[in-house]
Amino acid sequence: KVSGLVEKPLELSWSEFQDLDGTAEVVDFHCVTQWTRLNVAWEGVPVAALLKLAVPKPEARYVMVHGADGYTTNMPLSVLQAPEVLLAHMQDGKLLERAHGFPARLVVPALYGWKSAKWVTEIELMAEERAGFWEVNGYHMRGDPWREERFS
Repeated sequence: KVSGLVEKPLELSWSEFQDLDGTAEVVDFHCVTQWTRLNVAWEGVPVAALLKLAVPKPEARYVMVHGADGYTTNMPLSVLQAPEVLLAHMQDGKLLERAHGFPARLVVPALYGWKSAKWVTEIELMAEERAGFWEVNGYHMRGDPWREERFS
């Protein structure tokens, strides 16, 4: 679901999610432990399309992404609106494995992998920034790999 500071709260079943127009992106995946996997092929729904359906309120500036396992991660709303950010259900031409986030995981190529939450259940729009799981535990609030924003 897409909740919080939106005009039209959105909650989709798995079949409704699969009926949305999808796209494919080939991007690099950067881990905070200093490894990168180049040219990962992802398929899924652009998060910008989900946000467009939910209509963010003007005061929405941040998001908290929630996973089915209780995991959370935060980022600016503008990051999720980038066209290459997906709620992916396929990787390298195959359905995601459960260990890698099936049925849907966030893919945010501009940030470290801990921001690409697995088993996503909710995208909550917020006016103020709140720290997610790793951010509360000392990781950087943004997580830009090109600036090596690993720890706070």
